[in-house]
Amino acid sequence: MSKYLFLISHPAHFHMFKYSIQELKKHGHEVTVVIRPKDVLEQLCIESNLNYIKIKDRPKNGGMVRLGWSLLEKDLEVLKIVKKEKPDQLIGSDGTLARIGFLKKIPSFEYSEDDAEAIKLYAILSFPFYTNIICPEVTSAWLWTYKKIGYNSYHELAYLHPNHFTPDKNVVNKYFPSDETFFILRFAKLTAHHDMGIKGITNEIATQIIRILEPYGKIYITSERELQPEFEKFRIQIRALDMHHILAFASIFIGDSQTMAAEAGVLGTPFVRFNDFVGRLSYLNEMEQVYQLGYGHKTNDVSGMLNSIKTLVENKDRKMITKEKRQKMLFEKIDFAKFQLWFIENYPDSAKIMKENPDYQYNFK
Repeated sequence: MSKYLFLISHPAHFHMFKYSIQELKKHGHEVTVVIRPKDVLEQLCIESNLNYIKIKDRPKNGGMVRLGWSLLEKDLEVLKIVKKEKPDQLIGSDGTLARIGFLKKIPSFEYSEDDAEAIKLYAILSFPFYTNIICPEVTSAWLWTYKKIGYNSYHELAYLHPNHFTPDKNVVNKYFPSDETFFILRFAKLTAHHDMGIKGITNEIATQIIRILEPYGKIYITSERELQPEFEKFRIQIRALDMHHILAFASIFIGDSQTMAAEAGVLGTPFVRFNDFVGRLSYLNEMEQVYQLGYGHKTNDVSGMLNSIKTLVENKDRKMITKEKRQKMLFEKIDFAKFQLWFIENYPDSAKIMKENPDYQYNFK
């Protein structure tokens, strides 16, 4: 029996690790889950009956000194938990684990989709201390390629692969008829460490998007930030665990959140992504350019973004076409949940196998 500690700081990471957490417990291992509340993360844990330890959510604004102090406070808070639980592995996507693992000589693993060059500050403060960086093959580990364990899949396929997720019309019907044409708009806060200086959909741009979509179907907005009064009639409150079912049946997803854009893509829902990360994240470049599951536009290309929306909404076969492209993607990718569990449970042999024979991963389809 082994002991594992997961530090989860984002709702998408809850989904990414939930299969491994469940299976490790079934196999008799001890699992500690620590969360830093963000968006609906705690709600997801509660709805899933997952026991967790909550650490303080610290502000990221206030400059570099404040950021450094917040990191130190968080590291010390998690260090107390690690000393008590005595895990054999530290798993997550949070630099705190890297620094504590290095200090306590506990293997630590970063599960990342973002290219290190796109999150330079985070990478510099954490990647030197991680044991391994587990990321898609297309993702760059920059100066730490020697630590990289690459796999041919995406984070989102840990929880939205057909082996683990089946869209349910009955879930959608709790909110509105599943057979109606509807569009999901998502406005993110863009306040994470990697979001510094990143812009997204403004109120003015949202108004233009709504004007294009209104003649074609219903519009539903899910937002992390405050909405202007004129947008409130479009707002919808969706239970956290139901969101992926809604996304699967949506006609188009439009937003400034790359996580939800990627989720839409792997579900076969065409997406339009609008933020300044466009072109900087290899896994989304692959989704958009190789598999053509959606469009990405930087914030200085408003007209291009609006044209992409028009192109999609005017094509009645948009969903069927995207689902066909999704099938090609699924055929080529592995089931990341199964691979992840194998890697965790069989470390350090799993790391050695992947270094010597990367094709071993194709046992997890």
